[in-house]
This record gives sequence, structure tokens and C-alpha cells, in this order.
Amino acid sequence: MKIEEAIKQTKGFRSPIEKALVNISFTSSWVHGNHHELLKPYGISIQQYNILRILKGQYPKKVTVKFLASRMIDKSSNASRLVDKLLAKDFVERHQCSNDRRRVDIGLTKVGIEALEQMNASMDSLMPSFDLTEEEANTLSDLLDKLRG
Repeated sequence: MKIEEAIKQTKGFRSPIEKALVNISFTSSWVHGNHHELLKPYGISIQQYNILRILKGQYPKKVTVKFLASRMIDKSSNASRLVDKLLAKDFVERHQCSNDRRRVDIGLTKVGIEALEQMNASMDSLMPSFDLTEEEANTLSDLLDKLRG
């Protein structure tokens, strides 16, 4: 569906750049909505899922909350609060550093790894609905990288 149809735009856009930026914002919201629905059965948010994925990328190494915050897609998220919610679900664990008691490292638990594998399978089920070839997906990624500079 064209962006004009999706947002019921009756007048034209001021420029192709404006149209592209509106399309990016609209599409981002659409993707977020799909992700939210897929994560609902697991009782976690998109930001919590992002933390689990970051931890999986570092596994078995443990990392600080500051490290997690620096890697998050949504930079406005409160990583400490998100970690607390994941702790309550037994998806992550805290480890106090023996050399520096102020430092606390976060790591995935076996429960967290298993849950993440299930969530990833749910996310994978969404991919065919995007109807992009690998080449188109690569081109889209390249263009988005270019847009961010």
C-alpha cells in the first residue's frame, strides 16, 4: 500500500524527502506494532527484547547496564528499570564484581535463553509478510544507513 493511501493523504507531499521521512516514521510504527503483538504472549516489551538480544550477542560474557544502554536501539529507555523487569522473570541475573562492589554485571539465564529462542521464532514468522527479496532488504538497509549519515 502506498503511503498516501495508508495515511489518507489527499494533498501531495512538499518534496520526495518529506514523503520518504513520513514513510519511514509510519513504517517504523507499523513494525513496532507487529513486534509488540508478537511479544505480548511473553509479557515483555520491545525494549526488554532488545536487551535480551544484546545479552545473547555477548553470551556467555556478562555486561554492565551502562553497556546495555549504549547498545539499545531506543536510547531513551531506562535500561536499569528494564533489567529489573527481566530479573523478575528470571530471564537475566546480576553478578556483583568482586574487585569493584559498585560494578554489577548482567547475564542471561538458561530461562532467558530459552525464552529468547521462542521469541526469535515468533519474530522470524513475521519476516515473510515483509515481501522483500534479500537484494531489496540489503538495498533498503544501505539507504537507511546513508540517511543516518
